[in-house]
Amino acid sequence: MPRFIPPSFNLPVAWMVDFSLPVLLKQVMNIDDVVIKPEDLNQLRRLRKERLLYLSNHPSTGEPAVAYYVANRMGSRFHYMASRQVFDWGYGVIGKFIQSLGAFSVLPGSSDRDAVKTSRKILSAPAGKLVVFPEGEPTSGENDNLMPFQAGIAQLGFWALEDARKTDPQAEIFVQPTFVKYIISGTDVSIKAELHDSLKKLERRYRIDPGNKNLLRRFLTLGRVLLEAAEKEYHIRQAATDDFDYRVGRVRHTILDGVADRLRLEHFDRRADAIIKLRHLLSALEMCALGFTDRGVPQLNASELQWAHRECGKAYDFIVIKPGYLTEYPSAERLFEWLDRYEAYAYGKHRTRPRTAHVLMSTPVRLSRYYDAYKQNRRNTVEDFTSKLRTIIEQLRVKGMQLSQPIVRPGDTGME
Repeated sequence: MPRFIPPSFNLPVAWMVDFSLPVLLKQVMNIDDVVIKPEDLNQLRRLRKERLLYLSNHPSTGEPAVAYYVANRMGSRFHYMASRQVFDWGYGVIGKFIQSLGAFSVLPGSSDRDAVKTSRKILSAPAGKLVVFPEGEPTSGENDNLMPFQAGIAQLGFWALEDARKTDPQAEIFVQPTFVKYIISGTDVSIKAELHDSLKKLERRYRIDPGNKNLLRRFLTLGRVLLEAAEKEYHIRQAATDDFDYRVGRVRHTILDGVADRLRLEHFDRRADAIIKLRHLLSALEMCALGFTDRGVPQLNASELQWAHRECGKAYDFIVIKPGYLTEYPSAERLFEWLDRYEAYAYGKHRTRPRTAHVLMSTPVRLSRYYDAYKQNRRNTVEDFTSKLRTIIEQLRVKGMQLSQPIVRPGDTGME
């Protein structure tokens, strides 16, 4: 089994996807529409003949498809990094399909030299365009938050600029930060009706009497019941405090540490942040699933691998459940994010609701403006530039939040 899968553009396949893109977005990602401001689209079209590093937030699995739509409206083609295991989905059919659209593989959490080499080659070529998701894997599941950026995203751009200037001293790479904000489709009435109906099913499953509780209190009550069930399942002793965040933290770390112990992972830092632990585990599990026998890669059978992925999925849901995120700004989108996690925990599967994707963009950044500083101090410049990019995308995130308003009064959790 090859470690690396290169891109292999197939124009007939790309043309077919271009023609059927609205249908594919709806059928595969449940995206009703993608909205780009006319001025942003004009800005992009001016970069058709330029080298472009396209950055986007990554809260779900839908962003690569949104980026493809952006490229289509721009009148260009993008290349994409995709997790190596995706290329084996559907007995390799999925891999062949996305490979024909410009995707190539990367092993998350590893120093994948082939992926880095390919990225540099693509981005340093005249008019080369590469899509990168700085948050990496796993996706955050929270549209109004950003995960920690992966190290090396800015470094990749500087390496490509170095390569390009070997043949063209005036070469430029534009960095285009973007933010995808999803808005749930439907009226306030239909959205609230679906939320109430879905909560009723979960409440019946866990024998919860909603009484006269309002919507936010019902969400919090269900969260408490699921937390108590998890504490019992993982034999976690009763905490000295009722603080929800503290108790959720204990659950996620117990799950992650338990998986690491079962896998006998080397160099697993039990003191690390939960998302760092999860990335370590998912990287090891991906390499195991692909059949790699490198040192430190756990060797598991199919049932053990399935168990480990299921446990990591539970830990992931507990990583992103924070009451303040819901109560401070209870928009339809945040409520459905929480509902999705509840349903995933209860039923073992996620459900994507109909939505519209709004693509927000900043002014493109010329990488050459930081090149002299980079030559003087590479490490500091890469760190500073990564911080700058995160600040820009964070500003877009704040603008995106304004596209959706709370559907119930913030902070109104009623009575227990």
